[in-house]
Amino acid sequence: VKAQRNPADLPWGKLGVEYVIESTGLFTVKSAAEGHLRGGARKVVISAPASGGAKTFVMGVNHHEYNPREHHVVSNASCTTNCLAPLVHVLVKEGFGVSTGLMTTIHSYTATQKTVDGVSIKDWRGGRAAALNIIPSTTGAAKAVGMVIPSTQGKPTGMSFRVPTADVSVVDLTFTATRDTSIKEIDAALKRAWKTYMKNILG
Repeated sequence: VKAQRNPADLPWGKLGVEYVIESTGLFTVKSAAEGHLRGGARKVVISAPASGGAKTFVMGVNHHEYNPREHHVVSNASCTTNCLAPLVHVLVKEGFGVSTGLMTTIHSYTATQKTVDGVSIKDWRGGRAAALNIIPSTTGAAKAVGMVIPSTQGKPTGMSFRVPTADVSVVDLTFTATRDTSIKEIDAALKRAWKTYMKNILG
């Protein structure tokens, strides 16, 4: 077990580590995550939405855009984005389109929340005890979908409810299609995608 405040001080090269999963939540800016490269790693995957120029990838949606010669620090987005983006991808690919949308995620509590009621400078509602409350919160998932599916940028928005469960979350998407359609047609398209080009991603 190694522990350093600066990722560049971690001996990845000496340990023969090639790929680093950056999941501390502290180094989500590309320049900060690049510290792992200075420590000897070859690639860094940020397990959260990233900023500072790190390319965002979601499997099944835009992973084919990955260039190993160019992308050394990448983001795999968030768990919510990995749930939402494949659905939106199918809607766009199958010709339904998304003109507007509202995503709601019922999200299990996270390590950053309080175990008992306390002060939260960033968000006063976030100061409520995680295991005892349903807490409205923000989510960047809808914005992140626009990063991996540029044609939807600025169209969906989203909100989150942190609920008193330790695991499992759900995403609900309400959207306006760009053409007339039906639930039956959309369901058929999702099932078709699940069996073909989105196999092992949806389902």
